[in-house]
Amino acid sequence: MARIALPRTELGHRLAGIRDYCHHGGMQTVFEAAGGKDGLRRLADAWHRRVMTDDVVGHAFSHGFHPQHVERLAAYWAEALGGPSTYSDSYGDETTVVKMHSGNGEHEEMDGRAIACFDQALVDVGLADDGPLRQVLHDYFAWATTTTMSRYHQSADDVPNGLSIPHWSWDGLQV
Repeated sequence: MARIALPRTELGHRLAGIRDYCHHGGMQTVFEAAGGKDGLRRLADAWHRRVMTDDVVGHAFSHGFHPQHVERLAAYWAEALGGPSTYSDSYGDETTVVKMHSGNGEHEEMDGRAIACFDQALVDVGLADDGPLRQVLHDYFAWATTTTMSRYHQSADDVPNGLSIPHWSWDGLQV
């Protein structure tokens, strides 16, 4: 099979890197490339440890958090990134998640710091060395943080019922 030369653009580099994820005639999901359930569990743990020590983001956890926060977060990310539907099957739907993050006013600085902690967590678990994977994980987390989790600043009561967890692939948001 001949390879098509892509133009030297950011998109061209990204597509060339993504092409390398082809596996046995099919493309790995982002979930698989990130190490599956165990890889995302390590990433969730690394991110959680970082935000707990961050002066700004740590405030979001100052009133407590679920004792299984890391496991639940990893299950959420896994489902969003092409893995099993453990989060939806066991813990709740997107409405549940968005309500937890709503009604706290605007928090752009906190969002930016949470994204920076995520990028550092990628380094902590060894996922930052893989350019295309690092980029797609960063893009997903930044989008989720600044879009879905920040949509209802005024009140959690504004969040509609029945939302499904958005799915993210190498191409971004899947609609």
